[in-house]
Amino acid sequence: MSKNVEYNTIKEIAGPIVVVEGVEGVSYGELVQITAGDGKKRTGQVLDARSGTAIVQVFEGSSGLDTKNTRVKFTGETMKIGLSEEVVGRIFNGLGKPLDKNPDIIPEKELDVNGLAINPSAREFPEEFIQTGISTIDTMNTLVRGQKLPIFSESGLPHNQLAAQIARQARTRSGKEKFAVVFAAMGITFEEAKFFMNDFERTGAIENMVAFINLADDPTIERIITPRIALTTAEYLAYEKGMHVLVILTDMTNYCEALREISAARSEIPGRRGYPGYTYTDLANLYERAGKIEGKPGSVTQIPILTMPQGDISHPVPDLTGYITEGQIVVVKDLHEKAIYPPVNPLPSLSRLMNEGIGKGKTRDDHSGVANQLYAAFAEGVDLRDLVAVVGEDALSDRDRLYLKFSERFENEFIRQGADEDRSIEDSLEIGWKLLNTLPREELKKISEKHLDTYYEK
Repeated sequence: MSKNVEYNTIKEIAGPIVVVEGVEGVSYGELVQITAGDGKKRTGQVLDARSGTAIVQVFEGSSGLDTKNTRVKFTGETMKIGLSEEVVGRIFNGLGKPLDKNPDIIPEKELDVNGLAINPSAREFPEEFIQTGISTIDTMNTLVRGQKLPIFSESGLPHNQLAAQIARQARTRSGKEKFAVVFAAMGITFEEAKFFMNDFERTGAIENMVAFINLADDPTIERIITPRIALTTAEYLAYEKGMHVLVILTDMTNYCEALREISAARSEIPGRRGYPGYTYTDLANLYERAGKIEGKPGSVTQIPILTMPQGDISHPVPDLTGYITEGQIVVVKDLHEKAIYPPVNPLPSLSRLMNEGIGKGKTRDDHSGVANQLYAAFAEGVDLRDLVAVVGEDALSDRDRLYLKFSERFENEFIRQGADEDRSIEDSLEIGWKLLNTLPREELKKISEKHLDTYYEK
Protein backbone atom coordinates (compact mmCIF):
# COMPACT_ATOMS: atom_id res chain seq x y z
CA MET A 1 0.00 0.00 0.00
CA SER A 2 0.97 3.64 -0.43
CA LYS A 3 1.75 5.56 2.73
CA ASN A 4 1.03 9.26 3.28
CA VAL A 5 1.48 10.15 -0.39
CA GLU A 6 -0.41 13.36 -1.26
CA TYR A 7 -1.83 14.29 -4.66
CA ASN A 8 -3.74 17.24 -6.08
CA THR A 9 -4.42 15.57 -9.43
CA ILE A 10 -8.20 15.28 -9.09
CA LYS A 11 -9.83 14.70 -12.45
CA GLU A 12 -13.50 14.60 -11.48
CA ILE A 13 -15.89 15.00 -8.53
CA ALA A 14 -19.34 13.37 -8.76
CA GLY A 15 -21.59 13.02 -5.73
CA PRO A 16 -19.54 11.34 -2.97
CA ILE A 17 -16.95 10.15 -5.54
CA VAL A 18 -13.58 11.77 -6.22
CA VAL A 19 -11.43 10.48 -9.13
CA VAL A 20 -7.67 10.97 -8.65
CA GLU A 21 -5.18 10.46 -11.51
CA GLY A 22 -1.46 9.66 -11.55
CA VAL A 23 -1.46 7.57 -8.37
CA GLU A 24 0.89 4.71 -7.53
CA GLY A 25 0.72 1.86 -5.02
CA VAL A 26 -2.88 2.57 -4.00
CA SER A 27 -5.01 -0.37 -2.82
CA TYR A 28 -8.71 -1.12 -2.52
CA GLY A 29 -10.15 -0.20 0.89
CA GLU A 30 -7.30 2.16 1.76
CA LEU A 31 -8.15 5.16 3.93
CA VAL A 32 -7.78 8.61 2.39
CA GLN A 33 -7.41 12.05 3.96
CA ILE A 34 -8.95 14.81 1.85
CA THR A 35 -8.05 18.45 2.47
CA ALA A 36 -10.35 21.07 0.94
CA GLY A 37 -9.17 24.48 -0.27
CA ASP A 38 -10.21 26.06 3.05
CA GLY A 39 -8.00 23.62 4.97
CA LYS A 40 -10.87 21.50 6.39
CA LYS A 41 -10.17 17.77 6.36
CA ARG A 42 -12.45 14.89 5.42
CA THR A 43 -12.06 11.14 5.31
CA GLY A 44 -12.52 8.80 2.37
CA GLN A 45 -11.88 5.27 1.23
CA VAL A 46 -10.56 3.82 -2.03
CA LEU A 47 -13.30 2.05 -3.97
CA ASP A 48 -11.22 1.14 -7.01
CA ALA A 49 -7.61 1.58 -8.11
CA ARG A 50 -6.22 0.66 -11.53
CA SER A 51 -4.20 2.09 -14.41
CA GLY A 52 -2.88 4.91 -12.23
CA THR A 53 -6.39 6.11 -11.30
CA ALA A 54 -8.04 5.86 -7.88
CA ILE A 55 -11.76 6.21 -7.22
CA VAL A 56 -12.32 7.55 -3.70
CA GLN A 57 -15.61 7.71 -1.77
CA VAL A 58 -15.83 10.67 0.63
CA PHE A 59 -17.64 9.87 3.90
CA GLU A 60 -18.72 13.44 4.60
CA GLY A 61 -19.77 14.12 0.99
CA SER A 62 -17.99 16.21 -1.65
CA SER A 63 -19.84 19.50 -1.18
CA GLY A 64 -17.30 22.37 -1.18
CA LEU A 65 -14.54 20.35 -2.87
CA ASP A 66 -13.06 21.39 -6.22
CA THR A 67 -10.57 19.85 -8.63
CA LYS A 68 -7.96 22.62 -8.34
CA ASN A 69 -7.46 23.25 -4.63
CA THR A 70 -8.34 19.89 -3.04
CA ARG A 71 -5.48 17.64 -1.93
CA VAL A 72 -5.78 13.88 -1.42
CA LYS A 73 -3.44 11.90 0.84
CA PHE A 74 -3.41 8.07 0.74
CA THR A 75 -2.59 6.82 4.22
CA GLY A 76 -1.67 3.20 3.42
CA GLU A 77 -4.11 1.92 6.08
CA THR A 78 -7.56 0.37 5.96
CA MET A 79 -10.51 1.69 7.97
CA LYS A 80 -10.38 0.46 11.56
CA ILE A 81 -12.47 0.89 14.68
CA GLY A 82 -11.09 1.06 18.22
CA LEU A 83 -12.91 -1.33 20.55
CA SER A 84 -13.09 -2.36 24.18
CA GLU A 85 -15.85 -3.76 26.40
CA GLU A 86 -16.73 -0.14 27.20
CA VAL A 87 -18.72 0.00 23.94
CA VAL A 88 -21.53 -1.95 25.65
CA GLY A 89 -24.17 0.50 26.86
CA ARG A 90 -23.23 3.17 24.31
CA ILE A 91 -24.90 4.82 21.29
CA PHE A 92 -22.76 5.86 18.29
CA ASN A 93 -23.35 7.37 14.86
CA GLY A 94 -22.85 5.34 11.68
CA LEU A 95 -19.07 5.86 11.74
CA GLY A 96 -18.62 4.91 15.39
CA LYS A 97 -18.54 8.43 16.90
CA PRO A 98 -20.42 8.85 20.22
CA LEU A 99 -23.99 10.21 20.06
CA ASP A 100 -24.71 9.83 23.78
CA LYS A 101 -22.56 12.76 24.97
CA ASN A 102 -20.17 10.37 26.70
CA PRO A 103 -16.42 10.44 25.96
CA ASP A 104 -14.72 8.50 23.18
CA ILE A 105 -13.87 4.86 23.83
CA ILE A 106 -10.33 4.13 25.03
CA PRO A 107 -9.57 1.25 22.67
CA GLU A 108 -8.12 -2.02 23.81
CA LYS A 109 -7.79 -3.14 20.20
CA GLU A 110 -8.20 -1.72 16.69
CA LEU A 111 -9.86 -3.96 14.09
CA ASP A 112 -10.37 -3.67 10.33
CA VAL A 113 -14.09 -3.00 9.74
CA ASN A 114 -14.13 -5.25 6.67
CA GLY A 115 -13.52 -8.32 8.83
CA LEU A 116 -12.62 -11.77 7.61
CA ALA A 117 -14.84 -14.62 6.47
CA ILE A 118 -15.15 -17.52 8.92
CA ASN A 119 -13.31 -20.61 7.69
CA PRO A 120 -16.13 -23.09 6.89
CA SER A 121 -14.18 -25.96 8.48
CA ALA A 122 -13.92 -23.97 11.74
CA ARG A 123 -17.67 -23.30 11.98
CA GLU A 124 -19.79 -25.01 14.59
CA PHE A 125 -23.31 -25.99 13.51
CA PRO A 126 -25.96 -23.67 15.05
CA GLU A 127 -28.17 -25.65 17.47
CA GLU A 128 -28.89 -23.55 20.58
CA PHE A 129 -32.18 -21.75 21.13
CA ILE A 130 -32.37 -17.94 21.49
CA GLN A 131 -35.58 -16.70 23.12
CA THR A 132 -37.00 -13.47 21.68
CA GLY A 133 -40.14 -13.47 23.85
CA ILE A 134 -42.33 -13.38 20.71
CA SER A 135 -44.58 -16.43 20.26
CA THR A 136 -44.65 -16.59 16.45
CA ILE A 137 -40.85 -16.53 16.31
CA ASP A 138 -39.95 -18.69 19.32
CA THR A 139 -42.58 -21.39 18.72
CA MET A 140 -42.94 -21.58 14.94
CA ASN A 141 -39.82 -19.97 13.44
CA THR A 142 -37.24 -20.50 16.14
CA LEU A 143 -34.06 -18.41 16.14
CA VAL A 144 -30.91 -20.47 16.74
CA ARG A 145 -27.59 -19.16 18.05
CA GLY A 146 -25.25 -18.46 15.09
CA GLN A 147 -28.13 -18.25 12.57
CA LYS A 148 -28.97 -15.42 10.19
CA LEU A 149 -32.77 -15.00 10.10
CA PRO A 150 -34.11 -11.89 8.31
CA ILE A 151 -37.40 -10.08 8.84
CA PHE A 152 -39.22 -9.17 5.60
CA SER A 153 -41.55 -6.20 6.02
CA GLU A 154 -43.17 -3.33 4.11
CA SER A 155 -43.20 0.42 4.49
CA GLY A 156 -45.71 1.48 7.13
CA LEU A 157 -45.56 -1.77 9.11
CA PRO A 158 -44.22 -1.83 12.70
CA HIS A 159 -40.91 -3.56 11.97
CA ASN A 160 -39.01 -0.90 13.93
CA GLN A 161 -41.19 -1.60 16.97
CA LEU A 162 -40.60 -5.33 16.47
CA ALA A 163 -36.85 -4.78 16.15
CA ALA A 164 -36.79 -2.77 19.38
CA GLN A 165 -38.81 -5.46 21.17
CA ILE A 166 -36.45 -8.22 20.04
CA ALA A 167 -33.45 -6.10 21.06
CA ARG A 168 -34.95 -5.67 24.56
CA GLN A 169 -36.13 -9.22 25.11
CA ALA A 170 -33.64 -11.51 23.36
CA ARG A 171 -31.67 -13.78 25.68
CA THR A 172 -30.05 -17.18 25.88
CA ARG A 173 -32.05 -20.03 27.41
CA SER A 174 -30.15 -20.15 30.70
CA GLY A 175 -29.96 -16.37 31.05
CA LYS A 176 -26.59 -16.83 32.77
CA GLU A 177 -24.31 -16.50 29.75
CA LYS A 178 -22.82 -13.16 28.70
CA PHE A 179 -25.27 -11.80 26.13
CA ALA A 180 -25.27 -8.52 24.17
CA VAL A 181 -27.20 -6.93 21.33
CA VAL A 182 -25.52 -4.90 18.59
CA PHE A 183 -28.11 -2.71 16.89
CA ALA A 184 -27.34 -0.94 13.60
CA ALA A 185 -29.87 1.39 11.91
CA MET A 186 -29.18 2.61 8.37
CA GLY A 187 -30.90 5.48 6.59
CA ILE A 188 -33.59 6.00 9.23
CA THR A 189 -35.37 9.29 9.92
CA PHE A 190 -34.71 11.47 12.94
CA GLU A 191 -38.08 10.42 14.41
CA GLU A 192 -37.19 6.73 14.05
CA ALA A 193 -33.78 7.32 15.64
CA LYS A 194 -35.45 9.18 18.51
CA PHE A 195 -37.86 6.25 18.98
CA PHE A 196 -35.05 3.72 19.20
CA MET A 197 -32.85 5.78 21.51
CA ASN A 198 -35.73 6.66 23.85
CA ASP A 199 -36.99 3.08 23.89
CA PHE A 200 -33.58 1.60 24.70
CA GLU A 201 -32.94 4.14 27.45
CA ARG A 202 -36.49 3.96 28.89
CA THR A 203 -36.42 0.18 29.23
CA GLY A 204 -32.79 -0.09 30.32
CA ALA A 205 -32.04 -2.31 27.31
CA ILE A 206 -29.09 -0.08 26.42
CA GLU A 207 -27.16 -1.56 29.36
CA ASN A 208 -26.54 -4.74 27.33
CA MET A 209 -26.48 -3.11 23.92
CA VAL A 210 -24.29 -1.25 21.45
CA ALA A 211 -26.24 0.97 19.02
CA PHE A 212 -25.05 2.52 15.75
CA ILE A 213 -27.45 5.07 14.21
CA ASN A 214 -27.09 6.30 10.61
CA LEU A 215 -29.69 8.92 9.69
CA ALA A 216 -31.33 9.44 6.30
CA ASP A 217 -29.62 12.83 5.89
CA ASP A 218 -26.16 11.46 6.74
CA PRO A 219 -23.81 10.93 3.77
CA THR A 220 -24.77 7.93 1.65
CA ILE A 221 -21.35 6.38 1.95
CA GLU A 222 -21.69 6.25 5.74
CA ARG A 223 -24.57 3.82 5.19
CA ILE A 224 -22.13 1.36 3.59
CA ILE A 225 -19.77 1.52 6.58
CA THR A 226 -22.36 1.28 9.40
CA PRO A 227 -23.15 -2.48 9.18
CA ARG A 228 -19.45 -3.29 8.85
CA ILE A 229 -18.61 -1.34 12.00
CA ALA A 230 -21.52 -3.04 13.82
CA LEU A 231 -20.44 -6.53 12.73
CA THR A 232 -16.80 -5.86 13.64
CA THR A 233 -17.99 -4.80 17.10
CA ALA A 234 -20.08 -7.97 17.37
CA GLU A 235 -17.16 -10.18 16.32
CA TYR A 236 -14.91 -8.53 18.90
CA LEU A 237 -17.43 -9.07 21.71
CA ALA A 238 -18.15 -12.64 20.59
CA TYR A 239 -14.78 -14.10 19.68
CA GLU A 240 -12.52 -12.11 21.98
CA LYS A 241 -14.79 -11.45 24.98
CA GLY A 242 -16.81 -14.67 24.89
CA MET A 243 -20.23 -13.04 24.54
CA HIS A 244 -23.24 -14.34 22.64
CA VAL A 245 -24.17 -11.42 20.40
CA LEU A 246 -27.40 -10.77 18.49
CA VAL A 247 -26.94 -8.29 15.62
CA ILE A 248 -30.03 -6.45 14.36
CA LEU A 249 -29.52 -4.62 11.05
CA THR A 250 -32.29 -2.29 9.83
CA ASP A 251 -33.03 -1.39 7.07
CA MET A 252 -31.06 -3.48 4.55
CA THR A 253 -33.12 -2.00 1.71
CA ASN A 254 -31.72 1.45 2.60
CA TYR A 255 -28.25 -0.11 2.58
CA CYS A 256 -28.80 -1.54 -0.93
CA GLU A 257 -30.17 1.82 -2.15
CA ALA A 258 -26.89 3.37 -1.00
CA LEU A 259 -25.00 0.69 -2.95
CA ARG A 260 -27.03 1.55 -6.04
CA GLU A 261 -26.45 5.30 -5.62
CA ILE A 262 -22.69 4.92 -5.29
CA SER A 263 -22.60 2.46 -8.21
CA ALA A 264 -24.38 5.06 -10.38
CA ALA A 265 -21.89 7.75 -9.28
CA ARG A 266 -19.08 5.42 -10.40
CA SER A 267 -20.83 5.01 -13.80
CA GLU A 268 -20.98 1.23 -13.39
CA ILE A 269 -23.19 -0.87 -15.63
CA PRO A 270 -26.40 -1.47 -13.66
CA GLY A 271 -27.76 -4.93 -13.02
CA ARG A 272 -31.23 -6.06 -11.99
CA ARG A 273 -33.53 -3.06 -11.26
CA GLY A 274 -30.50 -0.77 -11.31
CA TYR A 275 -28.66 -2.46 -8.44
CA PRO A 276 -24.97 -3.20 -9.09
CA GLY A 277 -24.08 -6.69 -10.26
CA TYR A 278 -22.10 -7.33 -7.08
CA THR A 279 -25.11 -6.79 -4.75
CA TYR A 280 -25.34 -10.52 -3.98
CA THR A 281 -21.62 -10.72 -3.12
CA ASP A 282 -21.79 -7.57 -1.01
CA LEU A 283 -24.79 -8.83 0.99
CA ALA A 284 -23.15 -12.24 1.42
CA ASN A 285 -20.03 -10.55 2.84
CA LEU A 286 -22.25 -9.07 5.57
CA TYR A 287 -24.61 -11.99 6.25
CA GLU A 288 -21.85 -14.59 6.36
CA ARG A 289 -20.26 -12.78 9.30
CA ALA A 290 -22.66 -14.70 11.54
CA GLY A 291 -21.83 -17.98 13.21
CA LYS A 292 -19.96 -19.89 15.89
CA ILE A 293 -16.27 -20.84 15.75
CA GLU A 294 -14.88 -24.06 17.19
CA GLY A 295 -12.89 -23.47 20.35
CA LYS A 296 -14.35 -20.00 20.97
CA PRO A 297 -17.15 -19.54 23.52
CA GLY A 298 -19.01 -16.67 21.82
CA SER A 299 -21.31 -16.48 18.81
CA VAL A 300 -22.78 -13.94 16.37
CA THR A 301 -26.46 -14.27 15.39
CA GLN A 302 -28.03 -11.92 12.84
CA ILE A 303 -31.54 -10.56 12.30
CA PRO A 304 -31.39 -8.31 9.21
CA ILE A 305 -34.61 -6.33 8.63
CA LEU A 306 -35.62 -5.15 5.17
CA THR A 307 -38.64 -3.44 3.64
CA MET A 308 -39.96 -4.93 0.41
CA PRO A 309 -41.02 -2.20 -2.06
CA GLN A 310 -44.78 -2.63 -2.68
CA GLY A 311 -44.56 -5.86 -0.68
CA ASP A 312 -42.78 -7.57 -3.58
CA ILE A 313 -40.93 -10.58 -2.16
CA SER A 314 -39.28 -11.11 -5.58
CA HIS A 315 -37.61 -7.66 -5.38
CA PRO A 316 -33.79 -8.05 -5.60
CA VAL A 317 -33.12 -7.20 -1.94
CA PRO A 318 -35.43 -9.83 -0.30
CA ASP A 319 -34.77 -12.26 -3.15
CA LEU A 320 -30.97 -12.19 -2.78
CA THR A 321 -31.26 -12.11 1.01
CA GLY A 322 -33.37 -15.26 0.91
CA TYR A 323 -30.67 -17.11 -1.03
CA ILE A 324 -28.00 -16.28 1.55
CA THR A 325 -29.86 -16.55 4.87
CA GLU A 326 -31.55 -19.46 6.64
CA GLY A 327 -35.21 -18.55 6.29
CA GLN A 328 -37.30 -15.43 6.85
CA ILE A 329 -39.86 -13.90 9.24
CA VAL A 330 -42.61 -12.24 7.17
CA VAL A 331 -44.52 -9.21 8.52
CA VAL A 332 -47.79 -8.63 6.60
CA LYS A 333 -50.34 -5.87 6.06
CA ASP A 334 -53.39 -8.14 6.50
CA LEU A 335 -52.68 -8.71 10.19
CA HIS A 336 -51.61 -5.09 10.75
CA GLU A 337 -54.94 -3.88 9.33
CA LYS A 338 -56.68 -6.03 11.96
CA ALA A 339 -54.66 -4.18 14.64
CA ILE A 340 -52.76 -7.38 15.45
CA TYR A 341 -49.23 -6.84 16.77
CA PRO A 342 -46.73 -8.18 15.89
CA PRO A 343 -48.22 -8.80 12.41
CA VAL A 344 -45.98 -11.84 11.75
CA ASN A 345 -47.61 -14.39 9.44
CA PRO A 346 -46.22 -17.87 10.24
CA LEU A 347 -47.40 -19.36 6.92
CA PRO A 348 -44.83 -17.73 4.57
CA SER A 349 -42.26 -17.55 7.39
CA LEU A 350 -39.56 -20.17 7.81
CA SER A 351 -36.56 -20.95 10.00
CA ARG A 352 -34.44 -23.62 8.29
CA LEU A 353 -32.43 -24.31 11.44
CA MET A 354 -35.43 -24.47 13.78
CA ASN A 355 -35.36 -28.27 14.27
CA GLU A 356 -31.73 -28.08 15.40
CA GLY A 357 -32.53 -25.68 18.25
CA ILE A 358 -35.69 -27.14 19.77
CA GLY A 359 -36.72 -30.25 21.69
CA LYS A 360 -35.81 -31.89 24.95
CA GLY A 361 -33.01 -30.11 26.80
CA LYS A 362 -33.27 -27.09 24.47
CA THR A 363 -36.89 -25.90 24.65
CA ARG A 364 -39.43 -28.64 25.43
CA ASP A 365 -39.95 -32.14 24.03
CA ASP A 366 -43.41 -31.33 22.61
CA HIS A 367 -42.22 -28.20 20.77
CA SER A 368 -41.89 -29.68 17.28
CA GLY A 369 -45.28 -31.39 17.30
CA VAL A 370 -47.09 -28.34 18.65
CA ALA A 371 -45.49 -26.05 16.03
CA ASN A 372 -46.38 -28.41 13.16
CA GLN A 373 -49.97 -28.85 14.37
CA LEU A 374 -50.53 -25.12 14.89
CA TYR A 375 -49.18 -24.44 11.40
CA ALA A 376 -51.42 -27.09 9.78
CA ALA A 377 -54.59 -26.01 11.66
CA PHE A 378 -54.04 -22.30 10.97
CA ALA A 379 -53.33 -22.96 7.27
CA GLU A 380 -56.57 -24.92 6.95
CA GLY A 381 -58.54 -22.16 8.65
CA VAL A 382 -57.06 -19.50 6.35
CA ASP A 383 -57.95 -21.59 3.27
CA LEU A 384 -61.53 -21.86 4.52
CA ARG A 385 -61.81 -18.05 4.65
CA ASP A 386 -61.39 -18.00 0.87
CA LEU A 387 -64.11 -20.65 0.55
CA VAL A 388 -66.48 -18.65 2.77
CA ALA A 389 -66.03 -15.65 0.50
CA VAL A 390 -67.40 -17.75 -2.38
CA VAL A 391 -70.07 -20.05 -0.88
CA GLY A 392 -70.84 -18.40 2.48
CA GLU A 393 -70.40 -19.79 5.98
CA ASP A 394 -73.72 -21.69 5.91
CA ALA A 395 -72.24 -24.12 3.39
CA LEU A 396 -69.46 -25.19 5.79
CA SER A 397 -69.46 -28.41 7.77
CA ASP A 398 -69.17 -28.43 11.57
CA ARG A 399 -65.49 -29.43 11.19
CA ASP A 400 -64.87 -26.53 8.80
CA ARG A 401 -66.44 -24.06 11.27
CA LEU A 402 -64.18 -25.43 14.00
CA TYR A 403 -61.05 -24.67 11.93
CA LEU A 404 -62.39 -21.29 10.85
CA LYS A 405 -62.89 -20.36 14.51
CA PHE A 406 -59.43 -21.76 15.33
CA SER A 407 -57.76 -19.46 12.79
CA GLU A 408 -59.45 -16.40 14.34
CA ARG A 409 -58.46 -17.38 17.87
CA PHE A 410 -54.93 -18.19 16.72
CA GLU A 411 -54.49 -14.65 15.37
CA ASN A 412 -56.04 -12.99 18.42
CA GLU A 413 -54.50 -15.10 21.18
CA PHE A 414 -51.27 -16.56 19.80
CA ILE A 415 -49.98 -14.05 17.24
CA ARG A 416 -51.28 -10.97 19.07
CA GLN A 417 -49.24 -9.89 22.07
CA GLY A 418 -48.24 -6.62 23.70
CA ALA A 419 -45.29 -4.55 22.51
CA ASP A 420 -43.81 -4.97 26.00
CA GLU A 421 -45.05 -8.54 26.55
CA ASP A 422 -42.15 -10.95 27.00
CA ARG A 423 -43.39 -14.55 26.71
CA SER A 424 -41.19 -17.46 27.67
CA ILE A 425 -41.21 -20.47 25.35
CA GLU A 426 -43.27 -22.30 27.99
CA ASP A 427 -45.86 -19.49 27.93
CA SER A 428 -46.08 -19.69 24.14
CA LEU A 429 -46.42 -23.48 24.11
CA GLU A 430 -49.16 -23.31 26.76
CA ILE A 431 -51.12 -20.82 24.62
CA GLY A 432 -50.62 -23.21 21.69
CA TRP A 433 -52.02 -26.14 23.70
CA LYS A 434 -54.97 -24.03 24.86
CA LEU A 435 -55.89 -23.45 21.20
CA LEU A 436 -55.27 -27.07 20.15
CA ASN A 437 -57.61 -28.22 22.93
CA THR A 438 -60.47 -26.63 20.96
CA LEU A 439 -59.94 -29.30 18.28
CA PRO A 440 -60.87 -33.01 18.65
CA ARG A 441 -57.96 -35.20 19.72
CA GLU A 442 -58.23 -37.31 16.58
CA GLU A 443 -57.50 -34.19 14.49
CA LEU A 444 -54.12 -33.68 16.17
CA LYS A 445 -52.22 -36.09 13.94
CA LYS A 446 -48.89 -34.24 14.03
CA ILE A 447 -48.45 -34.67 17.79
CA SER A 448 -47.30 -37.94 19.36
CA GLU A 449 -49.65 -39.94 21.59
CA LYS A 450 -47.18 -39.52 24.45
CA HIS A 451 -47.43 -35.72 24.27
CA LEU A 452 -51.20 -35.82 23.80
CA ASP A 453 -51.49 -37.93 26.96
CA THR A 454 -49.41 -35.36 28.83
CA TYR A 455 -50.76 -32.05 27.55
CA TYR A 456 -54.16 -32.59 25.87
CA GLU A 457 -57.12 -31.80 28.14
CA LYS A 458 -60.19 -33.95 27.56
